[in-house]
Amino acid sequence: MKAMFYDAFEKAPEIRNLPDPEPGFDGVVVKVGASGLCRSDWHGWMGHDPDIKLPHVPGHELAGKVVATGKGVMRFKIGDRVTVPFVSGCGHCSECHSGNQQVCPNQFQPGFTHWGSFAEYVAIDYADTNLVHLPEEIDDATAASLGCRFATSFRAVADQARTGPGDWVAVHGCGGVGLSAIMIATALGANAIGIDLSEDKLAFARQCGAVATINASTVADVVEAVREITKGGAHVSIDALGHPVTCFNSIKNLRRRGRHVQVGLMLGEHATPSIPMAQVIGHELEIYGSHGMQAWRYDAMLAMLTAGKMRPQQLISRRISLEEAVPGLMTMDKSETPGISVITTF
Repeated sequence: MKAMFYDAFEKAPEIRNLPDPEPGFDGVVVKVGASGLCRSDWHGWMGHDPDIKLPHVPGHELAGKVVATGKGVMRFKIGDRVTVPFVSGCGHCSECHSGNQQVCPNQFQPGFTHWGSFAEYVAIDYADTNLVHLPEEIDDATAASLGCRFATSFRAVADQARTGPGDWVAVHGCGGVGLSAIMIATALGANAIGIDLSEDKLAFARQCGAVATINASTVADVVEAVREITKGGAHVSIDALGHPVTCFNSIKNLRRRGRHVQVGLMLGEHATPSIPMAQVIGHELEIYGSHGMQAWRYDAMLAMLTAGKMRPQQLISRRISLEEAVPGLMTMDKSETPGISVITTF
């Protein structure tokens, strides 16, 4: 198979011909129809993720068709169109039995713990626990864009933050995660505020439903700007970037008993940010993480998509080839292009 491959962190990946994968007893092989290019892939390539063992094939947001199954797979067959959460559970531990596969201690992560989907084929373990059947109305590129950013944002906004109609939701960072959060919050009847340094991204945020935007490079104080718009602070605040400044601001701009959800990864030198703990205590704030979403929760998200309540395909700004994904991956930390890039040509 053709795949993106690297054998050293921060070294330019290459496109190589590698052996086709084979399914494990409880796994499948998927012919990749589309794979999203995500900042998490950049973190992996930089060496920020200890689960990655070199050499490596990245890629974790995928959709495609099952082309081979292990003998133990019962729920899926060759020809099924599928996607998979980027955090997949083993199906046997106490967390999986409680329905929380997204924090499984034995988790399988294509593109991190195992070779991923920047390739013509990818092997997926624990298929019966983690694969998701795709409705015909949802194409591969749209489905791939759900796998990390959109699904993680859906869990963050809908489940962790318990966002409801009329809530003010501040979203710090209007990349793929932030735009997804804005779209989801809007679909749930909330009032989303997009916060970023880029006017292009803020314009995109308004297209996704943001009722207000804040350019953090031009206002004197982001926290005060949020408090002014919301008349006292956000009910929900999302750090969709993963930076000490956005994390601090996201917590600081909450009203009393507000909920902060950390979605943007805090890795490397950003792993231990400062937070306003006195405010957390005094205002009884709630702080959550959001790390993927369980396969069984996809039904609710997919139902909203097929009903037209959310249009994640609106977030896809570029459909690129596997070869074009190499420079795309290497420059993700510097990219100012709004929206999501999806590999659709292998």
